[in-house]
Amino acid sequence: MKNNLFCFGQGTVLREIDPLYFLKGGGEVGKLIRSFDWTATPLGPVQGWPVALKTTVSTILASRFPAAIVWGPELTTIYNDAFKPILGKKPEAMGQPFSEVWKEAWASVSEIADRAYAGEATFIEDFPLEIDRFGYLEQAYFTFCYSPLHDDQGRIAGLLDTVIETTSKVQAEQQSRLLNSELQHRIKNTLAMVTSIANQTLRHAVSAADAREVLLQRLTALANTHDILTGKSRFDADISDVIAGALSPHDAGQERFVISGPPMRLSERQALSLALAVNELVTNSIKYGALKDAAGHVRISWDLVDGDDGRKFHFGWSETGGPTVSLPSRKGFGSLLIARVVPSDFGGQAVLTFDPSGLRYEIVTDVSRITHSSSAS
Repeated sequence: MKNNLFCFGQGTVLREIDPLYFLKGGGEVGKLIRSFDWTATPLGPVQGWPVALKTTVSTILASRFPAAIVWGPELTTIYNDAFKPILGKKPEAMGQPFSEVWKEAWASVSEIADRAYAGEATFIEDFPLEIDRFGYLEQAYFTFCYSPLHDDQGRIAGLLDTVIETTSKVQAEQQSRLLNSELQHRIKNTLAMVTSIANQTLRHAVSAADAREVLLQRLTALANTHDILTGKSRFDADISDVIAGALSPHDAGQERFVISGPPMRLSERQALSLALAVNELVTNSIKYGALKDAAGHVRISWDLVDGDDGRKFHFGWSETGGPTVSLPSRKGFGSLLIARVVPSDFGGQAVLTFDPSGLRYEIVTDVSRITHSSSAS
């Protein structure tokens, strides 16, 4: 401590002045600066720092906005409490060259630092940087300003880095753009699908009343699947939810169905396609198949099965206890849908069997086609 004499009238008062007065109220970083061995750095002992540097240090320590001082040709770093979260788990940055603290990103910001040392301030929003602060490289974004700092003689001696991380904001904006793009794609596909369903339904309908009933059922199955897809902000759906949604518009009781299979997710297109297929199958079963008779039942199952030609996804619909099954006299849109469209969307094959004891339907495809399978290994 320095002893300073102040004279007041006939008396003399002895007062001690703390040479580290500018660190007062500096938080945890202020304590670190007090205890830090500055003699091992280009700045030397704190007592000998320029007034301009002390003033700037005092300013950032009193601020709740993230800031760091880069001083001298060696780029010695001094930061405040608010800056610490930006550093993450990096090695201690106090007193270290700024170029070493951010060595993994220095190639991207060194030119901006050079401009500050040349007297030019630079402000940049959402600047992308690959940084290592938790033991791995990560993509992060920052809005910051590098401003020139002057020494006591008015010469440029360093820069002030005021910065805020905007990674979460940028990622949210990116996700929003992606979702909007996906939504536009989904709407376009949905309208195309609705148009196709309507055209095919009207083309094969025997009457206006029949067309209305069938069209409403198909559109309801489509709408229920879209609720599943959009309700959880996803672009895939659990197969059990898809089946439940397709069955829900119909009056057949749950006790008439045996449904089993492991947790598995389908792509948007597969989910919509399967929902329409199940709707066609249950509609046909209520009119002509097992669900027409009180004793009839339907088994719906799916699984992943190992075979000689690799692992396969199997989906099956089988009916029992209904009237004797015979080949239909005509094939409508429903038959075309389950025989051609669905297997195409699954990238596999489908077999529809009109067994006298009960209709059966099976989809088989490589497990790689079920890209959202949670049980695939």
